[in-house]
Amino acid sequence: MVKGIVYLVGAGPGDPKLITVRGLEALKRSDVIVFDRLAGPQLLNHARPDAERIYVGKLPDRHTMKQEDINQLLVDLALQGKTVIRLKGGDPTVFGRVGEEADLLQKNGILYEIIPGITSAIAVPAYAGIPVTHRDMASSFSVITGHESPDKLDHSIYWDKVTNATGTLVFLMGVAKIGYISEQLIKHGRSVDTPVALVQWGTRAEQRTVVGTLGDIDEKVKAANLKPPAVIVVGDVVRQRETLSWIEKKPLFGQRILVTRARSQASELLAKIDDLGGETYEFPVIETKWPTSSEAVQAIERALGQADDYDWVMLTSVNGVEFFFGWLDRCGIDIRRFHRAKFAAVGPMTAEALASRGIRADLLPESFRAESLLESLDGLIVPGQLALLPRGDLARETLPKELKEREVRTVEIDVYETCLAAPRDLWLPEMIAGGEIHVITFTSSSTVINLLEALRQLGLKEPAEALRGVEIACIGPVTAKTAEENGLQVTIIPEKYTIEGLVDALVERRRVTKGD
Repeated sequence: MVKGIVYLVGAGPGDPKLITVRGLEALKRSDVIVFDRLAGPQLLNHARPDAERIYVGKLPDRHTMKQEDINQLLVDLALQGKTVIRLKGGDPTVFGRVGEEADLLQKNGILYEIIPGITSAIAVPAYAGIPVTHRDMASSFSVITGHESPDKLDHSIYWDKVTNATGTLVFLMGVAKIGYISEQLIKHGRSVDTPVALVQWGTRAEQRTVVGTLGDIDEKVKAANLKPPAVIVVGDVVRQRETLSWIEKKPLFGQRILVTRARSQASELLAKIDDLGGETYEFPVIETKWPTSSEAVQAIERALGQADDYDWVMLTSVNGVEFFFGWLDRCGIDIRRFHRAKFAAVGPMTAEALASRGIRADLLPESFRAESLLESLDGLIVPGQLALLPRGDLARETLPKELKEREVRTVEIDVYETCLAAPRDLWLPEMIAGGEIHVITFTSSSTVINLLEALRQLGLKEPAEALRGVEIACIGPVTAKTAEENGLQVTIIPEKYTIEGLVDALVERRRVTKGD
């Protein structure tokens, strides 16, 4: 019997981008992912589509799986010859019980690998602008559990030694015990004026920091109604926050923004939001694919076969460009056969996609809509000319209809099909209900329609109603009209209907709502 391998991986403190390269590699190659909520759900987007996902955390109808059962589960899966990843929040060796899992794997002769992660003990203070060491303030630090009850804390922590052993003390899972922890530190020699910070949900959109001293931090935490999870930092390094606080200063900090664009197209939008301090939540609701029906393929082959005859090639999306050139390759047609044709593009991104193929758009309207393209064509296009429209199967009929009314011969081909991406996210409905999604971005009408359908498939009977408290951002008026027709309240439409314009509008809306 061939045994599998188990990767015991630290997923980092919450921000999915803080997983290590080695951990991400293990995730991408695994047959089975065993995970809980502390490992950010967005990490599962990197798993193979066919990978089995096993949740071992808490669900409404089931308590957390016992550690002993998790240990055995890893063994059983590996004995089936599977490559398994056990995703744990933070670092698996810091209060992560990885020793128990590794021990049983070892006893069963199963190959395993411990892949360290970025522990919240360091990352969370860093995101709050607090380095745990500083040349002038602290040359060492301690990491201590604060999760136990006071009587257990007294047995597991030697307060007389821990209190002054290092310059910085970091307590994990100790929010409810902050009063008792402060009392013990003061009792054993720390000044009542020692700075203290509690950072809740560090590295995530909900990150919130309360700063005080050992003498008043308990009162301040109660006043702020700060709840777990939070990291406690004790020591002079907390003063650094006044000058080193960085992520809170970014314009989109505190916003979790749902991106519905197809994964193959979302990278630019995701990167821009991330650079501005927002937390992206990727939930692609559309997939683009090659048409496979014989009728569609034959229509494309016929249309491209008369490449020498076209006066215009009109492209309305980046997808249209990519699939158009893909079909040229599939059909063995040289682009130079379109020697007499002018190329028109709707939107700068479409024009850039054309330019990357060595073709400069002859016509690029100022406004990025089909209607603007038609206005720009006045005086340039004449009756009897032949225009090719390579588009998606859900494209609007405005352009071909208007061209035909102007007696322009048009050949429409669906070079790609748009379909609903299978919704795999278990947590999104719960996050929407809990107000954890702050903004949803739509870049096309199909993303609006497909998101609502995906939410229905995930159990939300009235998705538009569930999204009442969420900001809705649409890339342009056509997409906004679709959103409003489907019961959504659109609050953000950019002046320029581009990804960059959409991001600028998100920043401006955030500035206004914060009252900056």
